Parts: sequence; C-alpha cells; structure tokens
Amino acid sequence: MDANEHVRRFIRGMTQCVEQAPSEAACVERARALMADLISRDDWLPDEFAQPHPQHYQQYLLYCDPLERFSLVSFVWGPGQATPVHNHTVWGLIGMLRGAELSQPYELTGEGRPMRALECVRMEPGDIEMVSPSSGDIHRVANAHPDRVSISIHLYGANIDAVRRIAFDPEPGAERSFTSGYASPRSPNFWPHARG
Repeated sequence: MDANEHVRRFIRGMTQCVEQAPSEAACVERARALMADLISRDDWLPDEFAQPHPQHYQQYLLYCDPLERFSLVSFVWGPGQATPVHNHTVWGLIGMLRGAELSQPYELTGEGRPMRALECVRMEPGDIEMVSPSSGDIHRVANAHPDRVSISIHLYGANIDAVRRIAFDPEPGAERSFTSGYASPRSPNFWPHARG
C-alpha cells in the first residue's frame, strides 16, 4: 500500500467512525485502532508538514472532515519546544511518529488554588495518549529531545482550529482564551490526495 492510500484508509475509517459510532467512547476506541495503524509506518507524512520553526512548535492541518467532526494535525517540535498548559474541550488522540515527547497532565484543585501536576508520560514512536473532558483534558507537551525534532500526530473530535480553549498558568489567575491556528503551507479541507 502506498503512502497516500495509507492515509486515505485512515480518513475513510474515521469518517465511518463519526457516522456510525453510538457514543464518544465507541468512536475513540475505533479511532485509537486507526491511529495505531496510521503511525505504524513513517513514510507518509510529506516534508512540507514536518518542518520545524526555530522559535515555536508548528501545527499543520493534514485533514479536516467537511462537517468538522474530526481533524488530523501534525505537531512538529523543534529541540526543547513546548506548549503552555492548556485544555482541549473535545476528545483527542496523540500518536507519536518520530522522536519523543513529554506529556505532563494537570488537574484543577479548586477555584483560586494552584493546579496539581500528575505523573508525566514519555511518549515514544507508536505510543498513543488520550485527552478528553471526561477523562483528563489539561496538559503541557514538550519535545523530549534537546537536540532534534520530534513529530506527533493529533486527532481531535472537531476542527481544533475552530475550538476556543484555555491556556493556564499552574498558579491561579493567569488563564487566557485562545484558538490554535494552523501553520500549513496550504490549508485544504482534504488530505492533498484524499479524493484523487
């Protein structure tokens, strides 16, 4: 199977998933299997969606469902780059493709009180982590390598660029609202060869 068909199979599977799954849990279970298959090989991500930025991580749109029921994004981490602490408000799966990253989950402890850091997870190629308002939605992610690029593939249960979210300070009182934004060199709704 060539690289484009590999991604198209994922897109078809996810489209069926969001159309047929009776619940979020059922959809996420199916999506996890699809993600595992997608990241099981590393020959399909075009170079233009794998380019780091010298100052901050890059978020490239790979595919957005026309009804915005899911989106697929590559996150490209330069050496030592990290996100702020943030939430998602929708379910998401993070699959590690290249390098390694550290996912530091947090939980709220009450109004006006500092957030609590939970056990940090190191992700290696093939690993998958989940975020969801129902199971833990707040984390900070960082490239685990100080000297090379890492890439993870993120699947969200919405067009994540259109979802208003919150960036937190672990100390109270410093929240800010944001939307992600894509760095894609082109921004198609469809994977470049999804319909070809």
